[in-house]
Amino acid sequence: EHGETFVLEDGFETDMDIGTYERFTNQSFARPNSMTLGAILESVIKKERALEYNGRWVSLDHHVPENVVQWIEEVAKKDKAEITIIEIGGTVGEISNGLMLTANKIMKLKNPKDVLHIHVTYLPTPPMLGEMKTKTAQISVQLLNSHAIHPDFIIARSEYPLDEERIEKLSKYCFLPKENIVSAPDEKVIYDIPLNFDKENVAQKILASLGLKGKDTSLVSTWRKKVSKLKNPKGEVNIAIVAKDFKSGNFDVKDSYASVLEAINHACWEFSLKANIHWIMADGLKSGKKELLKKLSGMDGILIPQNWGSDGSEGKIKAIQYARENKIPFLGLCYGMQMATVEYARNVLKIEGANSQEVDPKSKNQIIHLGEKQEKPVKGGKYEGDIRLGAWPCKIEKNSLIYKLYKKYGNSLFSSLPVVDERHRHRYEFNNKYRELFEKSDLKLVGKSPSGILVEAVELSQKVHPFFVGIQYHPELKSRFLRPHPLFMGFVLACQKSK
Repeated sequence: EHGETFVLEDGFETDMDIGTYERFTNQSFARPNSMTLGAILESVIKKERALEYNGRWVSLDHHVPENVVQWIEEVAKKDKAEITIIEIGGTVGEISNGLMLTANKIMKLKNPKDVLHIHVTYLPTPPMLGEMKTKTAQISVQLLNSHAIHPDFIIARSEYPLDEERIEKLSKYCFLPKENIVSAPDEKVIYDIPLNFDKENVAQKILASLGLKGKDTSLVSTWRKKVSKLKNPKGEVNIAIVAKDFKSGNFDVKDSYASVLEAINHACWEFSLKANIHWIMADGLKSGKKELLKKLSGMDGILIPQNWGSDGSEGKIKAIQYARENKIPFLGLCYGMQMATVEYARNVLKIEGANSQEVDPKSKNQIIHLGEKQEKPVKGGKYEGDIRLGAWPCKIEKNSLIYKLYKKYGNSLFSSLPVVDERHRHRYEFNNKYRELFEKSDLKLVGKSPSGILVEAVELSQKVHPFFVGIQYHPELKSRFLRPHPLFMGFVLACQKSK
């Protein structure tokens, strides 16, 4: 519908919102952390077929909410969680949310002192009126009350901070103490939001309501320093993202690459840099050199992100060629790496008709293909159909630039060097038929599966190019606000040096 598909460590494909949670909490989640009504219904049906209900009538308004509660309790127990946050997405009035709200009631009834309902609502400020209105919030709380749920806190999203009059209104009509109404105004920097909550002592209020004591708060100070750093850049870099999936009618929809954008920013902020992102439609680069010069000249770096299908492939190959020949830092992610090997095969190795099987199934020289004897699923990764999904191990050559970046900027996630576990989501692989030709060239295959069968990473020698890196996996999915990914750190630093 919108946004990217976010892949978890165990290969589960989920909504981009889970990616936001991973970045903010600095945790890695798994399939059970994403609960949908469809998954719950499937669980109920399986139990019924397995006679777990002893042949009794299965009720939608009883068994489904009970399964929701059971799911939540099992995840909390497995993760040894002290506090479990459950987001019920959408709005109160949605039909599907009724069952989730019933589950909320069941949990509150079972453990009234251990369950809080924090209601996030929106207070609009119509431009023609110029006054913030509370009616929408009042009505949504009334709808909650009709489900026998009374919110313990209200997080009031709005364009501006709440004033005393609005807080008093919400307190009066929603029957809440004023201190439990939290102002959540729009921010230019999303990472300011936790700091705003800290100013209002939201965490302390929640802990007090649950009868818990706070722990080490040094992370707040670290977070605040990072936010200050990003707000006061000492330089900037211009990065072109050449892609195809950011147009929706007359509108640009950048959240198809949300994790890529976040990863670039995380790395830039670490070096006190501002990232100026230039979106370039790949198809617009097919026309030739003049168009390339016009759109790519002045860029400090070029990034080719993930993609599916043949659309825009030739434009991306042109952009990669431009980056390689003009020594502009280049980072290719997944499909971007595949197109980098195709470009090199065509223009340097002079392999006639070199292409990807995905782009041209009839190509005689398929540098990227569906391998018939590809590696079987290994520990930490698996195939869904013929798609390689989730965390797979990659062994990096120690004399490579990629290894040096992991070594210099890595953290506890990458403590097993030269092997790193990175997340994948792709179907096509490098064709080993051409491995020897590449190994003899300047474009080295520096990352492979531990068995050596699957090619995971390529790079040009720094003797011929300052930064030309392609990886089959998705490093952006492991980048965090306080822990930028090493490869994006290297890319951004190369962009800064190329100015």
